[in-house]
Amino acid sequence: MSLLIAVDGGGSKTDVLVLETDGTVRAHRRGPGSCPQVIGVQPALDVIDGLVRSALGDRRDVARVGIYLSGLDLPVEIATFTDALRSVPWFTPGSAVVDNDTFALLRAGTASHEAVVVVCGTGINCVGRRSDGATARFPALGRISGDWGGGFELGEQAIWHAARSLDGRGRATALTQLVPEALGGASMAAVIEDLHFGVIDHDDVAALAPTVLAAAARGDRVAAEIVERQAEEVAALALAALRRLDLSTSAVPVVLGGGVLAARDPGLTEAIRTQIALGAPRARVTFVSERPVLGAAFLVLEAHGSPPEAIERARSTVESAAARWTGSGASV
Repeated sequence: MSLLIAVDGGGSKTDVLVLETDGTVRAHRRGPGSCPQVIGVQPALDVIDGLVRSALGDRRDVARVGIYLSGLDLPVEIATFTDALRSVPWFTPGSAVVDNDTFALLRAGTASHEAVVVVCGTGINCVGRRSDGATARFPALGRISGDWGGGFELGEQAIWHAARSLDGRGRATALTQLVPEALGGASMAAVIEDLHFGVIDHDDVAALAPTVLAAAARGDRVAAEIVERQAEEVAALALAALRRLDLSTSAVPVVLGGGVLAARDPGLTEAIRTQIALGAPRARVTFVSERPVLGAAFLVLEAHGSPPEAIERARSTVESAAARWTGSGASV
């Protein structure tokens, strides 16, 4: 029986599944992040190639490959990475799909052929699909493509408001005390200095998102306004995708995923539901419940033409083995 390869790669980790066409999962490997925008095309390919080769062992009879990566936002980025994949022995262009990881997350969240997913993790992104194959997607390149939000943005906003509160330019906020506590600084002034000199890594800024959500939940008005803005941005992406696909009046799922949204903060979630209901009253807000790499596996199995029971077999195998998914992964 030929093998299928499913890859989900983000900024912090990469998961690889090797499956048989009946959905039996033969191996899982986990490694570091493989976002080409962050580490470059060749380093990202090296991460994936190493994990796939380890998972395949001596097998080379690969029937289909699905690679879904953060950072493949533009057609030229997808084409460039696809071309780079020609150098690895397990990749056959005619039987492979290479795309953004939001499509794997969408499939992990719903089997519906008409749906939208908004991903709010370190950054923010959105894709939608319609039953006739039409899609709605966004460049997701940050401020230059009109984006606002995600863990890093929330963290930056927390620091900005805390700094202004400290020196009297801004309103009083508990973030002035909470930000140093979260980042391990002695004071807000020390945090500003440590960020300036690189003592605190700027990547740690995204870890402040839970601090902002918690402060908002406790009634801090400044934090609450940051959360309200995040809800508006999530809803704006979802509604724009629904409009572009002519689905605003349809009963379709709007799937929420990524670290910020996966926390299911009541205030943020309710604000998102309220905003989406104003523009798409029949839309159903749901959350991703499956692991993103399972979404990649489902897409690969469906593209291969595997029977529906293959989906359930893959899900069952992965969930029973997921507790062992630490370090580099293992056979399952």
